[in-house]
Amino acid sequence: MGWLPVGDSYEISLVDGKVAARTTGPRATGRPLKTLPKVLRDDPEVDRLRQLAQWLDRHAAECLAQVDAWVVSSLPVPTGLLARVWPDPAWQDALRDLVVLGDDPAESGFLRDVTDTGDLRVVNLDGDTVRLSPASATLPHPVRLPDLVDLREFAEELDVTQRIEQLHRGTWDRPANLRDRDTAITDFRGATVPNRLAARAATLGFQVSGSQVRCRVWEAGRTVEAAMWFDEDYWDSEATLGSLSWSVVDGPTLRLTEIGPVAWSEGMRMATALSGAVTGTGKTA
Repeated sequence: MGWLPVGDSYEISLVDGKVAARTTGPRATGRPLKTLPKVLRDDPEVDRLRQLAQWLDRHAAECLAQVDAWVVSSLPVPTGLLARVWPDPAWQDALRDLVVLGDDPAESGFLRDVTDTGDLRVVNLDGDTVRLSPASATLPHPVRLPDLVDLREFAEELDVTQRIEQLHRGTWDRPANLRDRDTAITDFRGATVPNRLAARAATLGFQVSGSQVRCRVWEAGRTVEAAMWFDEDYWDSEATLGSLSWSVVDGPTLRLTEIGPVAWSEGMRMATALSGAVTGTGKTA
């Protein structure tokens, strides 16, 4: 953004998300001052700019959360919607360089641009920039990317940085030797974790309800919720973890053999993040 005049000898602007000031006049260097002058700290214009910075931070976080939800769900996103949000720097920052799929599941690439009409410009695995014109695009969860290894290697060659964990999101495959009657994972049961587990879970983007930490995934036409039980005497005391299970929202608890690949992976990712443990139950990345 540009610089706004404040008083007789200063201008203010947002620099790296914070209010900065610079002097004006014949001897001004044009460079931002290292600290905000005392005379400006309570200025109404400075306060308004601070509020704008806070709103922009919240907006950026909301964009990241929404795009992360698109990745986890792997649901098609209308390209018309992508065209409307792409000019917004916060949306663009969240979406750029994510792997997208158009009409052809084999035609994946890194998103670099979205035109006004909804066409996608992507860099494919051949290194070519191609134009896709699907009605909708999918931002797949990594367990749904058959070329995941190749995409990771190519991303390193391109020096790609994704704001959303997609290519380098930890994934867990459901083991093939599960017993049909089992409904819970007990790998984490009895593990103790540092205090304030609820706050830690919220920071990681999970929901806390009662004595459970939860995450939801839309998969195969239904919403599946993974739930990790914990026992915590006080809000700031050490917590002990319990079992991990999955259920259909407003429906039955699922047997482990009934859980889809994304719901399994996200549930195990949540439990591992909360416990700080390394588990061999289906870890692949």
